[in-house]
Amino acid sequence: MELKVIDLKAYLAVMDKLDGEPSKITEQLGPELTRLCKEVASSLREAGAVVVRDPRCSEEENEKFIEMMERYYESPVEYKRPQERPDFHYQVGITPEKVEVPRFLVDEKMQEKAKALPKESQPATPVGSDLKWRYMWSVGPRPSKTRFKELNGGPVIPESFPGWTETMNSWGYKMIAATEVVAEMAAIGFGLPKDAFTSLMKQGPHVLGPTGSDLQSYGQEGTVLAGYHYDTNFLTIHGRCRFPGLNIWVKNGQKVEGSVPEGCLLIQTGKEMEYLTAGDCIAGMHEVVVTEKTTEAIKQALEQNRSLWRVSSTLFAHIASEAVLKPLGHFAESPLASNYPPISAGEFTNQELSAISLKG
Repeated sequence: MELKVIDLKAYLAVMDKLDGEPSKITEQLGPELTRLCKEVASSLREAGAVVVRDPRCSEEENEKFIEMMERYYESPVEYKRPQERPDFHYQVGITPEKVEVPRFLVDEKMQEKAKALPKESQPATPVGSDLKWRYMWSVGPRPSKTRFKELNGGPVIPESFPGWTETMNSWGYKMIAATEVVAEMAAIGFGLPKDAFTSLMKQGPHVLGPTGSDLQSYGQEGTVLAGYHYDTNFLTIHGRCRFPGLNIWVKNGQKVEGSVPEGCLLIQTGKEMEYLTAGDCIAGMHEVVVTEKTTEAIKQALEQNRSLWRVSSTLFAHIASEAVLKPLGHFAESPLASNYPPISAGEFTNQELSAISLKG
């Protein structure tokens, strides 16, 4: 299954002029843009993912961001350790390798579902904690008062790292803006008010979360860098990565290579989206594994004397911690709605984090 690329340019040109009511929006958008919104919703429903082209997010800026993160991850461990924040559940700052336990290792139901998949679609079995590092950088305003301070921590800035804050904020805000447009188009496509999702995202604990995997140490084919899992947040967005290895699963259980075309962004549904749609959209499963294509890219990087750190250009867009997760609009009438009882997004996130072990 190949994900179709959806260009956001035409929608961006009219989005600020649209009314909030579904009945009026269809008339204002016209048939072509209405169809495009339905395509976004359909892709998130059927594939748990959508590939978009956002003219505000350039390939050059993605490359600049990756190059900076390569320099950071190549820094000595002693330099990176002061940015650890285990008391904030690693939701800000650096998470070292071998700290985050993939959900697959501790979730028996997930293991059973994976075993039921056709052999060619089964995930790789991790042997322990993830081998990736991850940096969590807070993007956007946080609420002045919240019951979930550990999920809404301020940004952690590495000492004496030129251009860090400017580069992280510039790319982070553009990625957030892309998820907001997709969230708005999806709401329209689902027949909801256009701000059904985006109104809940305001002051959410959004984080730019680039991973770093040391392929010089862990570049053997078959090595699991990030075990099979779903994301707890609302939408996860990825820019292009210099090394292949991301696998995603669509709704029917088929495994698909998570490649991102040049100039595009890959967006996946998280558990909060599943909650708001009463399971109409299922949280997208994914993993990162060293494949044959990864080893080919490693050889090429060695020949060109480039970094062997695999950096993901990833951002996690969240529903605000104090907002209530529950099926929205007509999704509340779904037979599955009772599986998604009302709960604050912050409480839900804490429950999800407690299900895995993050070693401090």
